Amino acid sequence: MNKKVDTFLTEVLQWQVELIRLRELILECDVVEDFKWKHPCYTNNGKNIVLIYGFKEYCAVLFYKGALLKDHKNILIQQTKNVQAGRQIRFQNIEEINELSVVIKEYIQEAIAHEKSGKQIPMKKVSDFAVPFELKQIFMDNPEFKIAFTNLTPGRQKGYLLHFNQAKQSATQVARIEKNTKRIFNGKGLNDCVCGLSKRMPNCDGSHKQLQVT
Repeated sequence: MNKKVDTFLTEVLQWQVELIRLRELILECDVVEDFKWKHPCYTNNGKNIVLIYGFKEYCAVLFYKGALLKDHKNILIQQTKNVQAGRQIRFQNIEEINELSVVIKEYIQEAIAHEKSGKQIPMKKVSDFAVPFELKQIFMDNPEFKIAFTNLTPGRQKGYLLHFNQAKQSATQVARIEKNTKRIFNGKGLNDCVCGLSKRMPNCDGSHKQLQVT
């Protein structure tokens, strides 16, 4: 058991009983408990298998490569259509968890087996994502910006394209592009740290909130 998880579960205000029960079930599997992204995370041979966390209306087990699972109970949820690998099992009370206790462990063991086999999920390429007209226009007006964008890693490019395309209005898309222009020129992704304080570089962990605006 990880002491950081002990502290987390002691201090969590919502879904405490449910998360403790999920922890018990998961630890019965061949996993090591860790604490990542401010939540309990469970690994096998250093590879992420599942994470547990709570939202306002439910708590959940997140399978990092859930898209590989057979899901014979049809209980896995794809959070949004843009999520390619991760899948959730959601719960609203401990009774639901206990009812699916055996299934949860079966899914975890299957996830571990996939990880050990090296099986991967075919991920979309950058070319599979639509480039908004507004971004194309900015590329034409500012070739240096286009170069900076194409020099980003594929993952960072896809993150921005998803973010820009989610805006329904043209003005909103332009605003999002302009807001992230400096990040892109600096080679940073949408969720990368820009303040230098993050403890999990290159990702942002919220440490920038410590900075006081003067």
